[in-house]
Amino acid sequence: KRSVVRPLVAELRRRFDVCAAETGSLDLLRRAEVGVAVVAADHAHCVEVLDAAERFVASRPELDLVAVRRRLHGPDDD
Repeated sequence: KRSVVRPLVAELRRRFDVCAAETGSLDLLRRAEVGVAVVAADHAHCVEVLDAAERFVASRPELDLVAVRRRLHGPDDD
């Protein structure tokens, strides 16, 4: 798993200028949870970057993208 996840996280960071890390499922064999975060003044830009990152992960033949969850926070959120 590590031989797939680390390069994926590094490529997400490099290609999309985001914060990315393995965030969960650390004890499960052949499963990983990767978190991606982006900060921008424009909501549309955040969505655009996250969409592109998701497409990139989904396009990797060695991976099966099982689920995607998004949370967008704005200036009025606590």
